[in-house]
This record gives sequence, structure tokens and C-alpha cells, in this order.
Amino acid sequence: MPGFGPGFGPGGPMGPEGPVDPKALYTRRGFGRGGRGGGRVRKGDVRAAILDLLAEGGQWNGYQLIQEIAGRTSGVWRPSAGSVYPALQQLEDDGLIAPEGEGRRRMYSLTDAGRAYAQEHADELGASWDAAAGMTDEAAVEFHDLIRQVMMAVMEVRRAGSADQLAQARAVLTQARRSLYLILAEDGGDAAAPAADGEPEDDAPEASA
Repeated sequence: MPGFGPGFGPGGPMGPEGPVDPKALYTRRGFGRGGRGGGRVRKGDVRAAILDLLAEGGQWNGYQLIQEIAGRTSGVWRPSAGSVYPALQQLEDDGLIAPEGEGRRRMYSLTDAGRAYAQEHADELGASWDAAAGMTDEAAVEFHDLIRQVMMAVMEVRRAGSADQLAQARAVLTQARRSLYLILAEDGGDAAAPAADGEPEDDAPEASA
């Protein structure tokens, strides 16, 4: 089947970029040191991460900042536009960054005051990445990557699969879903899998003859 072979495209396996290397999470200054941990990214962390990136030089727009933060944390931390743009406006109001251009092409860079602030608070800004580090570990990163790989495979089957292949894929996904709920059930939890659309409940009463 065209476009659906071993590795699912360049870079494999199962995707054009291949699996995420967990070690990549530790190439960013400050990320992976443990820090606060706790797995909660605070509003101030977004502001600090923006300043930390702008301190590297150059101009960035809001979209690029969102993508860069997500990329440097392998998707573990992906701030929303609703948190990034208000933070940019606050930093502009504080005189730490200066905009250039309008609309989507509006780019931001540090002012002299912003560069001085970034130098004076380098450790604090670097610690903003620790919140993302507290959200994951190597096993969690690998698990997140596996989910991504499976979703890419599902989308490829949906795009290029025949009717018979789609039916086989649906059976595989249905069984996988049940097996995942069984893992929780074996741990003593009450984790009965809800029936998927069009799938009868396992404990539904049999129809009388």
C-alpha cells in the first residue's frame, strides 16, 4: 500500500520524525534539574520562559515562542495562545520587550531594560523550565512518544487503508482499549471500559429467545 510500509516514512519508526530522544529534554539549560517539580506550570513560568528565549537574541513572534517551548520540551509543555499573548503584553507594558510590526507579523525582542533583567535573573528564568521537568520523566516521555506513534499509524490506516484493513484496525483498537482498562482493573480499581459507539456493553443482558 503506497505510503504505508515499515517505519511509516522517512526517519521511522512509525513517523516522519521517529521517536523522541528523552535525552533531548536535558539539552536545554535549566530543564531537567528537578527544581520545584510538582508538575504544575504557573503563569509566571510562561513569562519567564519567554524572557529566557528572547535573551538568546533575535526576534520572535507569539506563535514561534509557543512552538519553541513545545519543541524544547518534546511537547510536554505547550503553552496556549491565551497564556502567551497576555504575557507578551505584560512584558511590553513593563518595558522589558519591544514589538515590531503588526498583527501576526508582530515580532518581539528584549529592550535594554529587558536584557539587564534577564542577566540579573538568569537562574530564575532558567528555573521556569523545571516546571515542565516535574511533569515527566524518561519513561513518561517514551510513553508520550508511543501514543504519538500509534496515532500516526491510525491516521495512516484511515487515509490509505482498504475497507477490510479499516475493519482490522478497528478490531485492534477496540481490543487495545479493553486491555488498557483491564490494566487498571487488575490494580484493584473499578475501571470497566465504557462501550464504544456501536459496541454492545459487555454486561448487557442477553435477548430472550
